[in-house]
Amino acid sequence: MKKTTSLTALALCLATVTTTVGYTAVASPSTGGDALDRFRKQSVKWTECKDPALAGSGTRCARVTVPLDYEKPKGRTLTVAISRIKATDPAKRRGILQSNPGGPGGRGLSLPAEIKAQMTPQAAAAYDVIGMDTRGLGESTPVDCGLTRGMWLHAPGPDRAGFDESVRLSREDARRCWDKYPDVLPHLSTRNIARDVDIVRSALGERKTSWFGQSYGTVLGAVYAQMFPRNIDRLVLDSAPDPAEYHSFEMVRKMGPANEKAVDDFARWAAPRDGEYGLGATATAVRATVEKMIRHAGTEPIRVGGHRVTDRDLPLLLFGFITDDTANAEAARTVRVLLDAADGKPVTVPPAMQGFLDMMFDAAGTGRAADYAAQLGVLCADAVMPSDPEYYWKGVERTRASQPVFGPVTNVPLPCAFWKEKPREKPTKINNKLPALQIQATGDTRTTYESGLRMHQAMRGSKLVTVPARSHAVYLYYPNDCVKRTVNEYLVDGTLPARDTVCTS
Repeated sequence: MKKTTSLTALALCLATVTTTVGYTAVASPSTGGDALDRFRKQSVKWTECKDPALAGSGTRCARVTVPLDYEKPKGRTLTVAISRIKATDPAKRRGILQSNPGGPGGRGLSLPAEIKAQMTPQAAAAYDVIGMDTRGLGESTPVDCGLTRGMWLHAPGPDRAGFDESVRLSREDARRCWDKYPDVLPHLSTRNIARDVDIVRSALGERKTSWFGQSYGTVLGAVYAQMFPRNIDRLVLDSAPDPAEYHSFEMVRKMGPANEKAVDDFARWAAPRDGEYGLGATATAVRATVEKMIRHAGTEPIRVGGHRVTDRDLPLLLFGFITDDTANAEAARTVRVLLDAADGKPVTVPPAMQGFLDMMFDAAGTGRAADYAAQLGVLCADAVMPSDPEYYWKGVERTRASQPVFGPVTNVPLPCAFWKEKPREKPTKINNKLPALQIQATGDTRTTYESGLRMHQAMRGSKLVTVPARSHAVYLYYPNDCVKRTVNEYLVDGTLPARDTVCTS
């Protein structure tokens, strides 16, 4: 989930349930018994990965069979793709470190190589790092609904017609998925993914597993720890949401003010560099430039990078470029290119910007559209959302003044609002004393710091490492030696900080 080029960053930890609607009551699947033994004891055959980049990184791949429905373990099965980079010193090997990159909908087979790149030699010697494409995703019996877009985000523009178009798109995405996968979608929940994680652990012959998860991967890790507390060894949660709000629309809405603050933070950075980028000599002027550019695109779309960018597209582009304060220069170049293109000047579109534009406009028939479908599968199997469009329209109107760039974007309905079936299980309540290391950035635009504090409170045995920065997924992608050292030392010797601490940049 590299900040400016990966679409996973567009949908990390979105909330999808309110307390005004209920759940389909079903019995909780048993975690024991002979029925699952054939899955737990299956043989895992490691082979060369299909992806040449994965193969070149030293990653090996395998397939694991899991039940589609854990209530019916003798019924239909799914294939889950996993990956591994082995511990560098068998004599010092501690066990496995399973992982998830976030999303949901982030492909995980490449994650072991990314994690190994940040590990000290001592940590790399201790763990086989395991990646996984979760059920319904990527190489794991994917759901591909034939969607025409690659993300749920859609800025509604200034009027009701634009909002109604957002509603239409979400209805259509929900309809397409249910028409194609009515028997699979109810089983793509986080609880079932956690059960898959445990099947993988057992099939690999491990009594316990350690876990590294970022963004949505922290929810999955916390749910796994809650469901299988005896099977968890060391637990790292990087950039966590409030585990309760993951099941409420508040998670989506909180992205609005968080990203609005990021615009102000970026503006304060850009103002002293007006001579280089020409966005404004004060923070107020920079923000005014951004807002004026969006309004202008509503009347005269900006033609750039082979695409026609309107006021409904620009907030999404900005959403992807202001996640990380180390990418301020890239964000400034992006705005400058857009301004010049709007003035009819010839421009050279930076590669990251071009890639992002292509993903926004050319998702139909691509792997990104399939990943988006898998993301919806997880989100909507976990939660229900209000189905009345007026609920969302009121939020759009309410936030226009205080959140002019991102308020409307984060108040339009997700396709989950029009899902045909309620979740089959209630969400897992996180409440335990298991030791865990949590990393949280104060300026996180995806999972806010305040939300992360509530994960810390729910994981009562955790120690919190605060990073004063605008960042998301800190350990892998933010240049903070203190965080890397703290995580690696914990993985090696199991010692948490004595108290909650701060890792300055």
